[in-house]
Amino acid sequence: MKVERRSLDSRAADVLREQILSGNLVPGQRVTETALAAQLEVSRGTLRAALRALAHEGLIQQVAYTKWMLPEFSHADAWELYTLRGTLEGMAARLAAEHRTRDCVATLEAAFERLVAAVGSRKHGRVAEADLALHKTIVAITGHQRLIDQYRLLEQQVRHYIISSNALIMDLNQIVAEHQPIVRAIVAGEPEKAERLARQHNAPEVERAAEALVRERAAAKASPGKPATKAAARRGAGSQKEPVKANA
Repeated sequence: MKVERRSLDSRAADVLREQILSGNLVPGQRVTETALAAQLEVSRGTLRAALRALAHEGLIQQVAYTKWMLPEFSHADAWELYTLRGTLEGMAARLAAEHRTRDCVATLEAAFERLVAAVGSRKHGRVAEADLALHKTIVAITGHQRLIDQYRLLEQQVRHYIISSNALIMDLNQIVAEHQPIVRAIVAGEPEKAERLARQHNAPEVERAAEALVRERAAAKASPGKPATKAAARRGAGSQKEPVKANA
């Protein structure tokens, strides 16, 4: 038996995805295929395949034949993602509560405990990953394959949004408090309550993101070239660093 090696364009996509999600490549930044290919030490064709994969995930967009831009997150984007994500996660929470099994409950509770542990670590990156993992777990335990597939298409945008939104929270314990009622409703077999809570879950995040966006844009006008908030500074930290080589 052999372990299949992943294609180079998939590995290049992984590197660029992490650069975007970590803030090393920032919203509004434009990049060229020539420069990125040189930094990653891959061909233009390989890089283009990687960029197209990221465009499919909604993390980057093509603005010219050889130029790409990281989309800036607007209030409208937050609302669209919130409503779509809420619909999918609400349906998942209902199904999970209706068809829960002992194994599903154990899997869900384990995912929640990992979120609690991540919050205890006080590391925003670890919290964001555990946050997304919990939502993915709720979707996964439904066993609804088409729902799982649709959520996978949205996954990286959700991940990006969670990272940005959680960076604005000063008390990370708030994240546990926001997720615990959903988990309890599913475990208790309360589908209507689980769906309602899951749909409403992202509303505070949208408001935080919208308020931060207004502050950042106002501060940017007052002080061009400077991060407007601590959250913006964290997201943009290291934006001048070169991406790690894809073939490293």
